[in-house]
Amino acid sequence: MMQFKWEGIFPALTTPFTATDELDMSLFEKSLIMQLEAGVKGVVLAGSLGEASTLTKQEKEKLVKFSVEKIDGEIPVILNIAEGSTREALKQVKLAKEWGADGLMVLPPMRYNADDRETVQYFKVIADSTDLPIMIYNNPIDYKIEVTLNMFEELQCCSNITAVKESTRDMTNVTKMKNRFGSRYKILCGVDTIAMEELMLGASGWVAGLVCAFPKETVAIYNLVKSLKIQEAFEIFSWFKPLLELDLHAKLVQYIKLAATQTGLSSEYVRSPRLMLSGEEREQVLRIIEKGIQHRPQLVQLV
Repeated sequence: MMQFKWEGIFPALTTPFTATDELDMSLFEKSLIMQLEAGVKGVVLAGSLGEASTLTKQEKEKLVKFSVEKIDGEIPVILNIAEGSTREALKQVKLAKEWGADGLMVLPPMRYNADDRETVQYFKVIADSTDLPIMIYNNPIDYKIEVTLNMFEELQCCSNITAVKESTRDMTNVTKMKNRFGSRYKILCGVDTIAMEELMLGASGWVAGLVCAFPKETVAIYNLVKSLKIQEAFEIFSWFKPLLELDLHAKLVQYIKLAATQTGLSSEYVRSPRLMLSGEEREQVLRIIEKGIQHRPQLVQLV
């Protein structure tokens, strides 16, 4: 089993489709190669940004196996687990291992608003079923369940629960987690717009969205912050901020796919019930993206 650290940039990759609603593996390969060349430290497949809820088991298998083969042990391949029942989650965890995934990102139970006891039990049962490293996805704003400090206390007994994707949007959680648990859990920022701040507070990584369109800039921010080149990092981050705000919208999939299309790393095709952007909404988002591309920083001068 691959040994890796939850550190650095972990793109939450989009899932490219063709005009006939099939997986676009050539475009996926291009995106994967660009992420590797930029220096990301892992990839997350079939997350919210990857349109997980619309993917079949066969499509997830294809994405994981393709990624494992192309990456060839260079960085870990992480599969997202987002299921409505413990039984289905356990099936998915087992398949992830069989397909060659190196780690898991696990959401609380979907669709049912589980209480603290139920959520902790859900995570424990999953962790006990596998030896794969697990990053818990803590996003109460979108998924209505918060994994609290007391719940993380109870989960310390699960040695393979080793990280959290911190998406509460409460930056004080980084310090609270570090004060309470030291280095027990690695903290990765899951909200693009506050990533630089959380990295400065001690987050070890960033599960990023706009990295799908701008991999080199995203990695540069991380490397500069960790090298304490704060002013240089801020120059890129302040340029990036209007683009990063596309990650906060309900249509983040469409917005980020449009951005990645403009940088040659995606197509705009999404899977129904999502629809591709049109009219004034598309024009408005496109203006933000085109302005960002027009003023793209010269990284050589900053890094």
